[in-house]
Amino acid sequence: MAQVLPGDALPVHDLIGIGFGPSNVAMAIALSEHNAGVGRQEAVTAHFFERQRTFGWHRGMLIDDATMQVSFLKDLVTLRNPASEFSFLRYLQSRGRLIDFVNHKSFFPLRKEFHDYFEWAAAKVDDMVSYGHEVVAVEPVLRDGRVEYLDVTARSGDGPVIHRARNLVIGTGLRPRMPDGVERSDRVWHNSDLLSRVDALEATDPSCFVVVGAGQSAAENVAYLHRRFPGADVHAVFSRYGYSPADDSNFANRIFDPGAVDEYFTAPEDVKRTLMDYHGNTNYSVVDNDLIEDLYRRVYQEKVLGTERLHFHNVSRLASVTETPDKVHATVVSLVTGEKTPLDADVVVYGTGYLPADGLALLGETAGLCHRDDEGRVRVERDYRVAARPELRCGIYLQGGTEHTHGITSSLLSNIAIRVGEILDSVLGRGRGPSGTPRPVTDGIGTSR
Repeated sequence: MAQVLPGDALPVHDLIGIGFGPSNVAMAIALSEHNAGVGRQEAVTAHFFERQRTFGWHRGMLIDDATMQVSFLKDLVTLRNPASEFSFLRYLQSRGRLIDFVNHKSFFPLRKEFHDYFEWAAAKVDDMVSYGHEVVAVEPVLRDGRVEYLDVTARSGDGPVIHRARNLVIGTGLRPRMPDGVERSDRVWHNSDLLSRVDALEATDPSCFVVVGAGQSAAENVAYLHRRFPGADVHAVFSRYGYSPADDSNFANRIFDPGAVDEYFTAPEDVKRTLMDYHGNTNYSVVDNDLIEDLYRRVYQEKVLGTERLHFHNVSRLASVTETPDKVHATVVSLVTGEKTPLDADVVVYGTGYLPADGLALLGETAGLCHRDDEGRVRVERDYRVAARPELRCGIYLQGGTEHTHGITSSLLSNIAIRVGEILDSVLGRGRGPSGTPRPVTDGIGTSR
């Protein structure tokens, strides 16, 4: 641990953000709007670090005809500030498409269009971010036996830089999930690799693809590969009898409302589990009904025409994958009969979802000051601040990895605008005393801070 020394000239930020995906872009926007409305003394100083060299959000899945599964009104700002200059409608106006979008009569833009909106918004606050900087360490800084600051070390091509913070907001996103024992390679992909790798296949005249998974991304990969390579067979493998439709009905969608976060946070653990069981089909391993119908239409049409390229292996699993220089030897096993079907594929794609990054992984010894529950999960307060021992005076906020405390919207876009507003309110509420230290607050576990 470093000590604060007299004459220490390292500048102190009120907040440092790790990662600059949509969540922390929204955070930067909330800070920018706050600072524009207050005097210099009340402004919140902040900086963000992003390891990518430019903004990018799931670039590997920006399939040309894929649409968002969330309303455009749940953009980076609107639910927090409908008059914001950073809204999707303002973006459309700047691109000259506002009237065209209205006439389109859809709440769900193309995913590529929403990504362009994110880039547009991120560019408006890029003075607050250092791209190409990977945070490699967070070190506690002591004053009088208490952790008053956190020193954040970020590495770039020009060497390491150190910034000091009173608060951290961690938005390091999701990590591709692969089955145990399966590694990504030139011929074994996660669905997030799709668009960055698929062009290289054009010259090889692929004849067979295997796609594993029953969720939206897997189904989109099946549809895309089937359309992109009209001479190739596409085999979809999943343990269900068929794709399950996403429940986006009016009442079920209330699980994504800001008020649902309050209810979930205060609910007993058994009620939390029940809510996730009831409403997991709004988001997990489900597919838009339009896409299900499209895929069924394709496979039926091929049966009628006698040119079957699209194959569904339901109630099945991919038992083995052996890669050779020019093929992947895969074995599909029926969970009902045990029958094995060998397939020689050019590529196997796993649409097996994502896992949240460990929000505390970068904190080093500071992580030891953070509280965990009986299951080893980080304890998080309602304001998304990690519950910690009294000697940790800094606020550590998580954007993601809080599903066990805040519910299904933990890492989703649905509540992003409200979430960053609540985090900002918490940072402002904790404040800075005359010496620049946080004022005492209650940490939610009966300890005065």
